Amino acid sequence: TRPPLSCIPAGPLYEVGAAMLDGSAKYGRHNWRVIGVRSSVYYDAALRHLMKWWEGEELDTDSGCHHLAHAVACCLIVRDAASLGQLTDDRPVPGGDPTAGVKDLIKQIKERYPEPVPPFLASHK
Repeated sequence: TRPPLSCIPAGPLYEVGAAMLDGSAKYGRHNWRVIGVRSSVYYDAALRHLMKWWEGEELDTDSGCHHLAHAVACCLIVRDAASLGQLTDDRPVPGGDPTAGVKDLIKQIKERYPEPVPPFLASHK
């Protein structure tokens, strides 16, 4: 019944710790547990880090930490704040499946191009 913490890879966890240390130095350790946080602030921050990583930038230019570590840190803060009643949930009113309007279109495109041109990857440089 105990969580298998041995399933968590140590290297990335240390990187998340470094990202959390950066945030602690900027804003105060565990500040969200006292002042609370808004969902949208951390959603936006996590997406910014994910998008920068997706576009090829590995390390955050301000902290030097990996963008994915920052994104994980954002998620951890939201989850911790929610569990402690310190989260202001400012997500929009549920709008249903956001992919519903494009599912048929995606299907048509995939049928039209059963063998699409392969993507140009960073490894092609």
